[in-house]
Amino acid sequence: MLEAISDRLQKVFRTLRGEGHLTEKHMDEALAEIRRALLSADVALVVVKEFVERVRERSLGKEVLASLSPAQQVVKIVHEELTRLLGGEQKPLRFKGFPAPIMLVGLQGTGKTTTAAKLGLFIKSKLGKHVLLAPADTQRPAAREQLEQLGRQAGLPVLDTHAYGKPTEIAKAALIEARRKGYEVVLLDTAGRLHVDDTLMAEIAELQQILNPSEILLVADAMTGQDAVRQAEAFSARLPLTGVILTKLDGDARGGAALSVVSVTGKAVRMAGIGERLEDLELFHPDRMASRILGMGDMLTFIEKAQAAVDEKTAAALEKKLKKEGFDLEDLRDQLKQMRGGGLLGQLVDLLPGARALKNVNVDDRKLGRFEAIIASMTTQERRRPDVINGSRRKRIARGAGTTVEEVNRLLRQYAEMKKMLRRFGSADPRRVLKGMGL
Repeated sequence: MLEAISDRLQKVFRTLRGEGHLTEKHMDEALAEIRRALLSADVALVVVKEFVERVRERSLGKEVLASLSPAQQVVKIVHEELTRLLGGEQKPLRFKGFPAPIMLVGLQGTGKTTTAAKLGLFIKSKLGKHVLLAPADTQRPAAREQLEQLGRQAGLPVLDTHAYGKPTEIAKAALIEARRKGYEVVLLDTAGRLHVDDTLMAEIAELQQILNPSEILLVADAMTGQDAVRQAEAFSARLPLTGVILTKLDGDARGGAALSVVSVTGKAVRMAGIGERLEDLELFHPDRMASRILGMGDMLTFIEKAQAAVDEKTAAALEKKLKKEGFDLEDLRDQLKQMRGGGLLGQLVDLLPGARALKNVNVDDRKLGRFEAIIASMTTQERRRPDVINGSRRKRIARGAGTTVEEVNRLLRQYAEMKKMLRRFGSADPRRVLKGMGL
């Protein structure tokens, strides 16, 4: 998401850093390019104008142009303004009442039902609350069945609503069921329409009166660009929205929705869908997103993801083994299995500072799978002592794995690099490696 705008902005700042002394002419040229970058990313024109003017006003001050590192000062200003544009501080979910009702609203096709399951799993796994999913979409065929299936995958209870014909009946039943069984949160998936209309709004307004929700979250598809902004604007005018969840931020959307929703509606982006798995929903941090756009990386999210991926007992056992025996290909195989979970490696690379330089590196799960197959084709001796692998052994390993000798050589080279890195940091735990890197 926002890769194109990120590349263009980074190019602007590289040009500025090449200037020993900044003048108003340099800034005018840079701001013109920033304006074009934002417009090409489908950011609303009114938002672009305000953003550029704020950056211009702050950047042309004497303290900036006369500073020892004016380009860095400009980058700092743009980062602060991007953070403000994206909503300022991250706003956590609020839970009011017992149970605390949360309503998801939006048009058809935005991923509302899937987001309901994702949000329920997030609240359960990250916040430790008991959640009841309630399918109140009586319009779309099989909408209830879809949420029931997703609920089973997420390990979340779903209210059986087949005996109820109206969304209002479902909302009342959900509150009763939650109080009876002690669920702390009721998550209501409401019906959508192809467009905002009076019937839809009347239905949602009635549900709001019954539930008195602590959160009313609009689910909008980031891939729709300015349509997402218009949806947020329309719902915001008719309902007391508390925030927006943007889905498909991992897609190839130009990203204007994320940069426009807050300014146009005054409603913060609260969460972001970053993948197809139920686990791929995360809190939206404006400052972290601004850093990623400017190529500064997102080390806090990087560390959180790395920590979540590491089994502490496994890491401790591996570290103990490394001190005694060293890092062999069996250890590499185990690390590859951990990395393959849901494209984690690709997600981590995207969070690193200067990640654009790695965009041509193939880090998909299929490649990791081929590496696993190569290791599986080796004998125990070869996995534990890779130095014995000569030319004839490489041919045999390649045949057994259904691949080429070149792929085998590539794996062995990457293994050697990883071994060097582990020797350098003296640890198998990614968290300690990060610390050793000064991160």
